[in-house]
Amino acid sequence: MRVTNPRIPLTILALATSCGLAIAIHTGQARIGAAPAISSKFPSGSESSQWHWQNPLPQGNNLRGASFVDANTGTVVGENGTIVRTTDSGNSWTIQTSGTTQTLWEVSFTDANHGTAVGEGGSIVGTTDGGDHRVAQTSGTTLQLRGVSFTDANNGTAVGEGGTILRTTDGGNSWVPQSSGTANFLFGVSFVDTNTGTAVGGACGIGGESTIVRTTDGGNTWTPQANPGAACLFDVSLTDANTGTAVGDGGLILRTTNGGNNWSPQASGTTKSLSDVSFTDTNNGMICGFDLSGPGIILRTTDGGTSWVEQTNYSLPQGANSFFGVSFTDANTGTIVGDAGILLQTTNGGEQWNSQPVVTFNFLYGVSFTDANTGTAVGYENPDAMILRTTDGGNSWVRQNSGVSDPFDGINLFGVHFINSNIGTIVGDDGIILRTTDGGSNWLQQTSDTTDLLYAVHFSDENHGAAVGFLNGRVYMTTDGGQDWVFHETQATGLLGVYFTDANIGTVVGNDGVILRTTDGGQNWVPQTSGTSIQLRAVSFTGANTGTVVGDLGTILRTTDGGQNWVSQVSGVSELLLGVSFTDASNGTAVGQLGTIVRTTDGGQTWTREESGTNQDLYNVSFTETNTGTAVGGFGAILRTASQGPTPTPTPTATPSPSGTPTGTPTATPTPSTTPRVTPRPRPTPHPRPTP
Repeated sequence: MRVTNPRIPLTILALATSCGLAIAIHTGQARIGAAPAISSKFPSGSESSQWHWQNPLPQGNNLRGASFVDANTGTVVGENGTIVRTTDSGNSWTIQTSGTTQTLWEVSFTDANHGTAVGEGGSIVGTTDGGDHRVAQTSGTTLQLRGVSFTDANNGTAVGEGGTILRTTDGGNSWVPQSSGTANFLFGVSFVDTNTGTAVGGACGIGGESTIVRTTDGGNTWTPQANPGAACLFDVSLTDANTGTAVGDGGLILRTTNGGNNWSPQASGTTKSLSDVSFTDTNNGMICGFDLSGPGIILRTTDGGTSWVEQTNYSLPQGANSFFGVSFTDANTGTIVGDAGILLQTTNGGEQWNSQPVVTFNFLYGVSFTDANTGTAVGYENPDAMILRTTDGGNSWVRQNSGVSDPFDGINLFGVHFINSNIGTIVGDDGIILRTTDGGSNWLQQTSDTTDLLYAVHFSDENHGAAVGFLNGRVYMTTDGGQDWVFHETQATGLLGVYFTDANIGTVVGNDGVILRTTDGGQNWVPQTSGTSIQLRAVSFTGANTGTVVGDLGTILRTTDGGQNWVSQVSGVSELLLGVSFTDASNGTAVGQLGTIVRTTDGGQTWTREESGTNQDLYNVSFTETNTGTAVGGFGAILRTASQGPTPTPTPTATPSPSGTPTGTPTATPTPSTTPRVTPRPRPTPHPRPTP
């Protein structure tokens, strides 16, 4: 069965770790060329991440809000506590330390130095020096804060969940709650001076309504305003005390020219959700938005909204095109941000938009390096699958031609393994097997005689290799470099990982805690006792006897006797672990759901969490040296570490179940299940290795 683009609409997930890495890039079209310069300057008191972004650049976390104070200077914020700053019109960007891993929904700067961002869990962070230093502020609430507006360095208002309104008159040193008069969610707020402002929100979903409240006394009193909206309003932009525009779900645009005494609907020409609006004067404004089932939208007006024209003159790779934040400083100059770190900029009023360097926004599922410089990553693309190659340690990635195509659904490539810099094999859905002997300059499709989902492949030498199928639990073997593939039946209901240490000895893992071992080149597969029914995702051996398996609920199993005994290890995490790579018996790294990275330097006696800097799911990892490795994941994420050694963050001790395995309910499908946070602004989220 064909599996289409692995993006599915779910609600927003916000969980991960922060990154303090500074990267300078040059704005360009959607591909990666030479590596951007990496700054060694970090904000005082911060620690640099061991992992840094290679795709997208400058980073790939989802961005939610933007605030520019002039054509040169702006700050954008997003998930995982992401804050990114430019002072040269976006020619270079610096990733700043926020001090939080909560999603930051909105940001407001009044000048180049003074700014405040708000987000999940009542998070508020402020800066007085352009972000070199940021201070967490006490909001007095744990509710989501979704909008913020400052009129000067001291006076600002934040709004959020449950009709929350908070006010500061001392630059955020103290925040005082105000009565909004509504229990509806407030998503956006805009002030034109210290006293005059409007907040918008509503009740979302079927039978929803639009909420608009206004103050003319700095929030001492908020007055509800009648309006014809019947959907959530997500943002509002005031240009003076009388003139403002509010936007929301279902293409809703409302306009007032009399301070909100009357709000009139405008024709947007779309039913997509409009997430943000920015006016620079009464006539010139820009709106951005999203649609879970298709591309996002950009709208422009030069006549106060009498007419709105869709802007389409931009180019983004497949995989992410939902827009969530917009900030213009004049009628021509502005920035739009969105999923997977999208940064679109224009200097001519949207006639042309430039994007940051990106080779893909589609999911990457597999990666294989043969030395510190040479590696291949694979994933989804429509119509012809995604194969990326680097020969300089990921400073640049070059797209390769797969030689296969499916214009209707596109193609998922799940697993890749290179035995040396030239010879490698890729597997994917519909039984696809591709082989190269020239480093990927040419890929030849091989005959597998199956339409199974092939999730993993591993070769012990140029000729002997194996791939595993998920739908029927078969192991597909070759002894001649893939000229012929034959399958072997197993007792498994589905297989996800494979590793061979030589032509005869191999291990496969999969559903229901299954571990199978062969010592005769796959002729016979013997079940081993894993001690768990948790789904096992990946396996890595450093010799015939020593290996590690990872899986759901943070499961890590270790053997030093060829699998006669598998011992549960404490990973300290509960997320799904999807990939693992060991360079020797002591040093290994596992990656997984929501940007999880854990590492061991003592053969798994202790595992410590490392900051990945993202909450995108990471599906696979490949290390060639103790401290040199690459991880790939959702929305085209490529992360690289080449540190002198880990400075891990200790993880809490997990409590094993009575059986010695991590506690929790086993999953029966190969797709990690997450508990979505119900929010009115959904977005596509990573879908690990699509299921049939």
